[in-house]
This record gives sequence, structure tokens and C-alpha cells, in this order.
Amino acid sequence: MQQVLGMRAWRLALGTALCTAINFGMDLPLPMVAPAFAVFLFASLPRPLPLKAGLGLLVLVALTTGSGMLLVPLLRYYLIAGVLLVGLCLFLAFAYGLRGGSNLVATFLAAGLTMISAAGTADQQLAMTVIKALVQGLLLAVLVHAAVHAAFPESAAAKKPPAAGALSAGEASRLALRATLVVLPAFLFALADPSSYMPIIMKSVSLGRQSCTASARGAARELLGSTLMGGLMAISCWFALRAFVHLWMFFLWMLLFALFAARRLYRLAPSRQGAGFWLNAMVTMIILLAQSVQDSVAGKDVYTAFAVRMGLFIAVTGYASAMVWLLDTWAKGRAAQAAQA
Repeated sequence: MQQVLGMRAWRLALGTALCTAINFGMDLPLPMVAPAFAVFLFASLPRPLPLKAGLGLLVLVALTTGSGMLLVPLLRYYLIAGVLLVGLCLFLAFAYGLRGGSNLVATFLAAGLTMISAAGTADQQLAMTVIKALVQGLLLAVLVHAAVHAAFPESAAAKKPPAAGALSAGEASRLALRATLVVLPAFLFALADPSSYMPIIMKSVSLGRQSCTASARGAARELLGSTLMGGLMAISCWFALRAFVHLWMFFLWMLLFALFAARRLYRLAPSRQGAGFWLNAMVTMIILLAQSVQDSVAGKDVYTAFAVRMGLFIAVTGYASAMVWLLDTWAKGRAAQAAQA
């Protein structure tokens, strides 16, 4: 079993590093998208993607881009109604994943709906850029997933991971509402300046996914701790990359840091934190590092931009932790009142 988990950790790290190198090598828009989707894809699917699932992803892309663009007129002219409709769509996406659907599909739906609709309120061209980035990023992640599995196939004797336990309709709805309330504030921020707040939306979607499994008692430690760990990994990788700036060195450093997190995600190295912690830490590192590289290419002050972005990430994470605690406390109070009655 250790050998199987070790191979899964290696595939996750290699796939993430390959997506990063190819993305920056081809100068694709929003370079954080493909590696982040690769992390979710490799963590969710230990086996190659079937043809039926691949066709389903194409349909998903069409639905996401179409629904995101349809929400733009509402957000421009009827803001309150548009925001409420986005919130409803987020709730349905997260509820789909919690009621037995694919968490990967739910994550892509949440990211696509919020990013595309927010970009469209500012500029049609920006919305097309986001659509292009999401489609290319998902396609690249799927192709890399297939290539890595072809080079390092899953052992035939490996057991399939146990399916997540089915949640009751009430519990699934409560967790979906919690995840929706985690994502919505970042979406509202992005409406003011979509081009600057795209990383915040991506981060909030990752937090919304993580909040579905976080408990009230450990929410602050898990959510905030994983964000800080991701920031520390991004800083370490940035300074390591500065010693020798080259695309292949970027690939190797990303491979090393992704392998460090993946080994802890699969419990191959001792860690007090769960899989959700290390998954969110990897996504945070990818978002921060990709944006810092873009800032450097554009000639911006990388350190000031990183500090501002990290501060926003911590603020969004603190809000998510408070929301988890408040809603869980409210649910426990309701349950206690029902028991007394």
C-alpha cells in the first residue's frame, strides 16, 4: 500500500510541475489555473479519466462558460438579483458535490461561474480571456493527467479509494450554504476590480471546497494554517528560483515542493494535518507563486504585490473560519432546541 500511495504522490507532484512548466512555457493566460486544476484532478482521480468522463468535462465547460456569460447582464443592470442568482448557482454546485456528485466538477463549476461572470461585468475581452484560460487550463490538466498515468500507471492490485459517505439532504444543504457564504464575499470584491481579484476568487473557491470537510473546532487551524503554509512554500520556492532563473529550474523546484506536500497529503510522511490542509496549501502556493512570476515579468514590485495578496488571502481565510464557526454553532443550537422540544 505504501508503494501505491508513493506512486500517487509522485504522479500528483509530477503532474503539477508539468502543468506549471507548460503553462509558463506557452505563455497561457492566468497561469495559476492549469496547475490548480491538476492538483484537484490528481487528488480526486487515482486512475486515468474514462472517455465518458472526458466528454462530460467538455459539456461542463460549455455549461460553465455559457451560464457565466448569461449572468453578466444581470450583474451589470440588476446587481442584487445577479448576486443572488450567482449565490444560488454556487449553492447548487456545492450541493451537487456533497450529494454524491463529483467534487472536481463542483469545484470547476464554482470557479468558472464566479470568474467568468465577474470578468464580464468589467470588460467583454477580459471575460473571453478568462474563458480561454479556464478551457485551456482544464484541457492541459486532463492531457497531463492522462500522460502521467500512461507513464506511471496505477497498479492493478491497488484498491480503489473508499467512496465518501452519503450525507443527508439537510446536512448537504447546510454545508453547501456554508461553502457558498465563504465564496460570495470574494466574488463581490472581484466585481469592483476583476483583473486584480481573480486570484482571490480562486483562493475562495478552494476554501469553499475545504470548508465542506472542516469542523468548527479545527476550522481556524486548518484553513488559516494551510494558507500560511502555502504562503511559506511560495516564498521558499521564489527565493530558490531566484538563484537560477530558468523554466526547467521552475519545473524542478515546483516538483520538489509539490512532492513535499503530496507525501503529507497521502500520509507517507508524518503530519498532524489532514489531506484538506495540504491540498489547500498546494493550491495557495500555486496561486501566489504564479502571480508573483507574472508580476516580475510585468515589471511590478513583486514583494509589495505579494504582501497585499497574502494579506487578502489571510483576511478571506479568517472570514471563512468565522463563517464555519458561526454556522456550526447555529446548527448545534438548533439541534439542541429540537432535542429539548
